[in-house]
Amino acid sequence: MKIAIILFNLGGPDSPEAVQPFLKNLFSDPAIISLPSFLRLPLASFISSRRAPKTRKIYDQIGGSSPILGQTEAQARALEEALGSGIGTEHEWRGYVCMRYWHPMTEAVVRSVKRFAPDRIVLLPLYPQFSTTTTDSSVKAWKAAAVAAKLTVPTQTVCCYPDEAGFIAASVDLVKQGLAEAGNHPTRVLFSAHGLPEKIIKAGDPYQAQVERTAKAIADRIGNQMAELDWSICYQSRVGPLKWIGPSTDVEVRRAGQDGKAVVLYPLAFVSEHSETLVELDITYRQLAGENRVPAYVRVPAVGTHPRFIAGLADRVRAVLAEPQVAVCHGATTMPCGHQHRGCPLMTGAA
Repeated sequence: MKIAIILFNLGGPDSPEAVQPFLKNLFSDPAIISLPSFLRLPLASFISSRRAPKTRKIYDQIGGSSPILGQTEAQARALEEALGSGIGTEHEWRGYVCMRYWHPMTEAVVRSVKRFAPDRIVLLPLYPQFSTTTTDSSVKAWKAAAVAAKLTVPTQTVCCYPDEAGFIAASVDLVKQGLAEAGNHPTRVLFSAHGLPEKIIKAGDPYQAQVERTAKAIADRIGNQMAELDWSICYQSRVGPLKWIGPSTDVEVRRAGQDGKAVVLYPLAFVSEHSETLVELDITYRQLAGENRVPAYVRVPAVGTHPRFIAGLADRVRAVLAEPQVAVCHGATTMPCGHQHRGCPLMTGAA
């Protein structure tokens, strides 16, 4: 059997010239700006033209482009190897990277998959925590493009995996390395996630609840293995005038300095490195930590191709193929969403 695995991520500009069109694609998404298209598209052009110079300066600090494509390709190859060497060696597994806002974009990937002619397709978002702005947007774009291309292949989706065993094990391993690097200072672990406007959460998006679930799972595992852990959840990458969920990461870095605590910062909602980690966390917040007399600042890397994370993804792919109608498709023993989470496709019956 031929099985195509579609690894979704946001993507990033691959050159300074790509910054403005990347931003335009981002702000044109109705999941990001929920206005009618006749208002949203001109607004996206306006915002992207205004933000492009500042954003180019951000990417200049990491060589002018995002490394996310190469890292996601590495995850795809590692996943192919994990699937091919375990249960299911009789299948032909092929991983495809599918970016939402820059190349390779959805329509092109759908055409590539159609040429492969798979018997089954698994949609695998590289967003451990579900959000209408990430997973839901990517899946909807895929389904629309597949219909347009007449790609009629049985397709299942790994919806989310906020406390999947492999993801948590990889995270625990990396955070413990960060704690060791911090030395003997009193230390606080900051679990930093990309923020969202508060109104999106109030509308039923389960992202914040799932971030909290991930952080607790990691903290509980470390707390069972070591002394009681001092930890906090915070949110980064705020843009625009709307009120965002908090506390913000910069506030928590300052608070750690006031408390005399070293900081071990783990980007628990990112599985690869890009501008939000390499610039915002590695440069901006590191400088902020120094200005606020934080005794030590250790930024834990994203899980990337950590063997336990990749093994966990392989388990999720096999599980959804074995039980395509299963309601709990994220590797958790209980549903991570409640009835208040109207953005969850399982809650709305859309899955």
